[in-house]
Amino acid sequence: MIDIYYVEDDENIARIVKEYLEQRSCRVSVFHTIAAAQKAFEGHVPAAALVDWNMPDGRGDSLCRWIRSRWKELPLIFLTVRGDSRDIVSGFENGADDYVVKPFELEVLYSRVRALLRRAGNVPEQYLSCDSVRLDQNRMMVFCGEEEITLSQSEYQLLLLLIRNKGKTVTRERILQQLWDSNGSYVNDNTLTVTMKRLREKLHNPSCIKTIRSFGYRMEDTL
Repeated sequence: MIDIYYVEDDENIARIVKEYLEQRSCRVSVFHTIAAAQKAFEGHVPAAALVDWNMPDGRGDSLCRWIRSRWKELPLIFLTVRGDSRDIVSGFENGADDYVVKPFELEVLYSRVRALLRRAGNVPEQYLSCDSVRLDQNRMMVFCGEEEITLSQSEYQLLLLLIRNKGKTVTRERILQQLWDSNGSYVNDNTLTVTMKRLREKLHNPSCIKTIRSFGYRMEDTL
């Protein structure tokens, strides 16, 4: 299934596009405000995004800049009635990969989505997030909100293991085995405690990292 976020305040257009794309192995989530879309993005990164320009709580170009600042490879298409050349240029300058003027042929829209996905690859697998903590696996970069966080190798691997298992409790034994023992670095249990303490401090003690007493740790969205 191709996971698509569609930011559109016109319910009729949103319904038509959603029904067409879902007949072609897409899963489309529609958001009628920018705020609702941003909240969804912070919890899960889709394979592609479709964005209208005029929204009740802001402009699509500002949302486009917000998306592009966080997920650089995410395929993003403007779907809008604004067909003036200046608007089209502005759309691309603000980070859009394609610009489709309403009315449009649904078959053409689907073809453009597929073309962008072929070039971008599997974006959702690249970006992982939990609350304000974001991890870019390709670049091995970590962010807390807008701030880039520098982690040691062990801190990064610990965060990666937990965020890949978001919503699940990971035992201390499994963490020690995967992060240290498998590399031939035999350490005591206190090493994990110290590494977790440093990781939490660097991420400003996020509430999404939870200690399961006498068992392990779990990352889960709390916002």
